[in-house]
Amino acid sequence: MIGKRAVLRLATLALLAAPAACNSVDATAINRSSVAPLPSKYAAIVVDASNGSTLYQAASNDTRFPASLTKMMTLYMMFEAIDSGRAAKDTSIAMSAHCASQAPSKLGLKPGQTIDVDTAIRAVAVKSANDIACAVGEFVSGSEPAFAQAMTAKARELGMNGTTFRNASGLHDPAQRTTARDMAALGMRLRRDFPHHFGYFAQRSFTWNGRFVRGHNRALDMIPGATGIKTGYTKASGFNLVTSVERNGKLMVGVILGEDSAKVRDARMTEMMNRYMARQ
Repeated sequence: MIGKRAVLRLATLALLAAPAACNSVDATAINRSSVAPLPSKYAAIVVDASNGSTLYQAASNDTRFPASLTKMMTLYMMFEAIDSGRAAKDTSIAMSAHCASQAPSKLGLKPGQTIDVDTAIRAVAVKSANDIACAVGEFVSGSEPAFAQAMTAKARELGMNGTTFRNASGLHDPAQRTTARDMAALGMRLRRDFPHHFGYFAQRSFTWNGRFVRGHNRALDMIPGATGIKTGYTKASGFNLVTSVERNGKLMVGVILGEDSAKVRDARMTEMMNRYMARQ
């Protein structure tokens, strides 16, 4: 009997092995959309995670800027370090001057301060803290450039051939690129490879040093059955979102890149996931 992890692995392989999709949009879905017109940077995909089939796509193989969706791979690498015994959840991560200087969103640690791995993961997954993502990269690989190289190598290993990483946070770099299809594949692999860690992506908040920190992912509360995973935004990328939904025995992953606002992005993801959940 094939287990759930094996099914997800085969589905991910099927998704990435699919022939290049055309840039046309599912006209029926878009014509019925009540959200907003599509922006020029828009790219999207909805995938049935049981078999890797593409249910909807728009420019899903065209390169875009990942913004903080980059942190999905940052945490993939951190989860690998934990599971291989190179780190524990109570291991301390030091903040360097380089990482402390990262632009917001950030947690605000000073150089020399430390944060435990468990809280660092929450800060990256929930707060999307750029300073902590950078510190995770330095912890895992010794430097952020070395970590970016390792992230890109991992992307190739996972079949994400349209993705190149240049930093751990997703702060804009013109050479840091991805596709909606690759991000869907990464979302599926995070769930398959780290089911025991995947719950971090569903958290709405966490507490650090007595401070309540609220997350950015409003879609978690808008979509029934949403189980994560990550938002992203830079001026160059627009508003990005990867969402995993499990409902009535169905598992789907959706990606939206390049929306004009978080409100529209979340509403469109809600509409997309509800539509394709109902069709399957």
